[in-house]
Amino acid sequence: MDLNGAKILVTGGSLGIGKATAKVLVDSGASVAITGRDTARLEKAAKETGSFPITADVAKPDNVDRTYERFLAEFDGLDCLINNAGIGIFKTIDDTTYSDFEDVFTVNVYGAALMATRAAAIFKKQNRGNIVNIGSTAAEKGFERGTIYAASKFALRGMTQCWQAELRRHNVRVFLIDPSEVATAFANPDRTEQKAAANKLTSFEIAHAIKSVLEMDDRGMIPELAVWATNPW
Repeated sequence: MDLNGAKILVTGGSLGIGKATAKVLVDSGASVAITGRDTARLEKAAKETGSFPITADVAKPDNVDRTYERFLAEFDGLDCLINNAGIGIFKTIDDTTYSDFEDVFTVNVYGAALMATRAAAIFKKQNRGNIVNIGSTAAEKGFERGTIYAASKFALRGMTQCWQAELRRHNVRVFLIDPSEVATAFANPDRTEQKAAANKLTSFEIAHAIKSVLEMDDRGMIPELAVWATNPW
């Protein structure tokens, strides 16, 4: 895929991996829109990355519809969807509630699926396209207090494999990027960015991985890619 001139939609682009990805892709010549729920934070990120802001919540179907309306009106086409929006709740199993599952799955699973549903329809019609799902190494192995979050990422991994099977014949590539622990604002109630230690992953390592898989010639694809810190100890 040639990123120069590509039209790319990134969910959860106000902070962290989404914001870094928007910056890297814009610097590569792509036209990028980012979504987020906080308008002020989103517009700040858009100015810093050179992207187009769309205030929206992927967990709300009407917001998903509005996102595509705004994006297509601005860019007149779509080449790539990056499903990055995600939240996490980390509790022991005996403290876990139904609403905890509902909150996380609505964003991490249902939101990603709603966004992909619209993208897939566009891509099948034009017989080309790309979907990047931002998973987690938690989709490969569960961990203590990870019941809800890991389950949502296992679900996303399963959906990715289904979409790969369905969409390959339409020349649509579906990638799963699995970051290990990354210093972002993720899970911080006040949404402040964490500062990474020198030996830990930052959002830009993940953005680099996304850029790399997309830049492969369209005849090939990398179904799943995990990104780990070389020596986090």
